[in-house]
Amino acid sequence: MRAAGLNWQGLMEQLQGALPYAEVTEASLAYFKYPKRTVSVNLPVRMDDGRVQVFRGYRTVHSTARGPSMGGVRFKAGVSAHECEVLGAIMTLKAAVADLPLGGAKGGVDVDPEALSPHELQGLTRRYTSELVELIGPGEDVLAPDVGTDQQVMAWVLDAYAENTGETQGGVVVGKPMSLGGSYGSKDARGRSAALVAARVLEHNGVPLHRARAAVYGFGDVGRKAAQTLADQGALVVAVSDQHGAAYASGGLDLDALSAWREQSGSVEGFGTAITPDELLGLDVDVLMLAYDYGTINAGNAHAVRARYVVEATNRAVLPEAERFLAEQGVTVLPDLVASIGGLVVNYLEWVQDASNFFWTEEEIEAAIDQRVNAAVDTVTEFMRTRQVGMRTAAYAIALNRLHSATVMRGVYP
Repeated sequence: MRAAGLNWQGLMEQLQGALPYAEVTEASLAYFKYPKRTVSVNLPVRMDDGRVQVFRGYRTVHSTARGPSMGGVRFKAGVSAHECEVLGAIMTLKAAVADLPLGGAKGGVDVDPEALSPHELQGLTRRYTSELVELIGPGEDVLAPDVGTDQQVMAWVLDAYAENTGETQGGVVVGKPMSLGGSYGSKDARGRSAALVAARVLEHNGVPLHRARAAVYGFGDVGRKAAQTLADQGALVVAVSDQHGAAYASGGLDLDALSAWREQSGSVEGFGTAITPDELLGLDVDVLMLAYDYGTINAGNAHAVRARYVVEATNRAVLPEAERFLAEQGVTVLPDLVASIGGLVVNYLEWVQDASNFFWTEEEIEAAIDQRVNAAVDTVTEFMRTRQVGMRTAAYAIALNRLHSATVMRGVYP
């Protein structure tokens, strides 16, 4: 699986489409167009064989107009400052759509984490954290897991920050293990909420989910939970994929058996009927859940999509030129700003719990996530109805209005 590139121009083109429906000024729009800062750092790491290898890392804080910035750290080969800037801006928009008191950020290191030993990965994580220690914190910039990082990496970030500052601040990082102040639902919220948003939209459009066929591109934490939630709602999940291959069953996959198979073999490959990930994208299904990375559907493969609804369970999974084509074909895209906000919501809830040192039960967390996700969906769908616009345009306009309000109230330096 390889994601196509993304660019700032595509984001701004879609943003321009929302401007007629948003209350913004040149000043408040300027704050969005230019990230607050992007930091580039060189990260020397002592490798297991004794040599020193230098990696390149980045951290973009896009906006702090509505509160401290929050965003993931991705360990991925080829990650760039530009990628972090675009994804950081999307996080700003997503936080505004969810009406959270946060701004957006994104960071990463140009590295293939699977090529590193656990000891080397820990060294890289600690070096990255140490280089940023003066710029991050619970009230400044909060780090979260992303592509190539997980709870263990977040635990190393927490400890490296404590070593450098002399104090443990749980809220400097979210997506941590439960034993270190993490939250229930951290791994499951994004996939679960994407599936529930899809269910609401389909039901609203007269397509009962219990009759729907679904395919999930990307069977990691997000895709696994999305697939299970779709199945729990009555959908027939006929195909899933990961970086190694894809599995298909016309009568629906046994997801419990599939998860056990993947746990044992390391891949969904070899389970059910073998197809390629590209073939999965072309299946005739009602719901195509995209849970891998940005650019999964792009100008080069959009023509193959036969699904009626495409759900962005991860940021920017459908690139703008592909979305324009899909719209012409009558395909509805449920954008990341709505479909994937569950992950940001649970990160926010973890941050709040760390700040108060009071932790909620699993049932309370799940209810709080659902309440905020449903409120966002209600706001976006009402805007769509009254302004007669698509879901992405509505989400952009709502986000811009909230960012404009915050920018005006805070004021601009003369």
